[in-house]
Amino acid sequence: MNNESVTATPVETVTATPSATPTPTVSVAEKWSKIFADIKKADTLKLPIYNNPLMTQRLGADPYALVYDGRVYIYMTGDVIEKNYDGSPKANSYQKINTINVISSADLVNWTDHGCIKAAGYSGAAKWGGNSWAPAAACKEIDGKMQFFLYFANSGNGIGVLRADSPVGPFEDPIGKALINRNTPNCGNVTWLFDPAVLVDNDGSAYLYVGGGVPGGNQPTADQIEHPYTARMVKLGDDMISLDGDPISLDPPFLFEDSGINRIGDTYYYSYCSNFNVDGHANRKNYDMHNGEICYMTSANPLGPYTYAGAILKNPGFYFGPGGNNHHCIFEFEGKYYITYHSQILDKPLGTGGGYRCTHIDELNLQEDGTIAMGKGTKDGVKQLHSFDPYEVVPAATMRTMGGIETKQYGEIAKKYGSGDMVVTGIDEGDWINVAGADFGTDGAKTFTATFTGCAEGVSGAIAIRLDSLGGEDVGYLEVNGAGTVSAELLSNVTGVHDIFLIFAGSGYDFCSWSFGK
Repeated sequence: MNNESVTATPVETVTATPSATPTPTVSVAEKWSKIFADIKKADTLKLPIYNNPLMTQRLGADPYALVYDGRVYIYMTGDVIEKNYDGSPKANSYQKINTINVISSADLVNWTDHGCIKAAGYSGAAKWGGNSWAPAAACKEIDGKMQFFLYFANSGNGIGVLRADSPVGPFEDPIGKALINRNTPNCGNVTWLFDPAVLVDNDGSAYLYVGGGVPGGNQPTADQIEHPYTARMVKLGDDMISLDGDPISLDPPFLFEDSGINRIGDTYYYSYCSNFNVDGHANRKNYDMHNGEICYMTSANPLGPYTYAGAILKNPGFYFGPGGNNHHCIFEFEGKYYITYHSQILDKPLGTGGGYRCTHIDELNLQEDGTIAMGKGTKDGVKQLHSFDPYEVVPAATMRTMGGIETKQYGEIAKKYGSGDMVVTGIDEGDWINVAGADFGTDGAKTFTATFTGCAEGVSGAIAIRLDSLGGEDVGYLEVNGAGTVSAELLSNVTGVHDIFLIFAGSGYDFCSWSFGK
């Protein structure tokens, strides 16, 4: 990274209130540099040197990736931190989850928060459902119009579908009931009727994959453990919200949950999480897998038959300590393959009661013969694919990492449906956000502009624009005195590639967007 030095020189002055004794003028830079020098920075759950997990302002599990128009959209189960009556942390029951988080990125490092889709429950689009777990996303042009679809699990008892005209919504329920339930042929005996995956094939046909669990209750037989037969696959109708035929059975060995589906070349890859009875099983030697790993099978046809091929990602506990279930999605972006998955790495620093997940992305190695090499879960994550453009108007809820802030919906549509425009809120003195790898070019930036809303009466605060680290050099200050758009000249011309840190002073205001100017 090119961290060119920037010299701070005053550009504006503020004159103190007249008094009997003249008070020397104080430059804006001098005023705010002294204030920010004494501000204690908020703690962070993810240091700026790491790209995983993808976000820390909310939790998110069971990630699924959709690539559309040069961006990757990640949809996640909206884990909700539960508490006991006395306020102490409580283990995740998964029964409070009825939203789907969505974020997006063009570089796989800086992520824009698009909110939490109200999927199930009284306030959700699918009021017939109680939960929205493990989303799967797809888009398809229908009648000349691109449409976006989210498939989700209503706990372990069926699959719902939502539809929108945009990848961030608003999403609505087009059929008003489950797409798949226990009355669907060949689905009544599926142990866990959940965890959908969706594929839109090259010819426009689409397929849905669901299911999981080991039959036999607390004492499954060795054969039930090795061959649960609880996965199902079915062709979707052209409208993506109906079934074209009855679901058929699939036999991933040692299946636990977490269907995944990809077409790479002329081969279909079905992936899944193995169960937790593998290691002690007499037939484990016949498979290259262990407990709770992501494994895959291949086929020449979307509906099989599939042949077992191997394991590609170990359980999160192998990489990060806390274990638990494994859930993933494989996707291709700009010529490389990646795997997004979740871990419980934030459980300990958050002091939660266990079982809360956050989302990661790491690169996956597809070899020349079509096999997939064993991947690796990391904190480092993937390298930034290309530089960030600081001259575009950037939603404030875009960041690599942050300290202290929260995000919330902005505008009637986002508030009603849960997703859409978001603002940075919950700002307190010393809170901050970080954007990685911004390219200011050779001519450089001379101004900084920001927009605010939700300002308390008499609000007074500021943003320090800092480069390359929380302890780096301030290149400008922007004062916050109310709602609206404000611009400030930088202390000097900023050129080259830098990480940006925006550090807040004061409180009582919401941050909408920002941009640099030449």
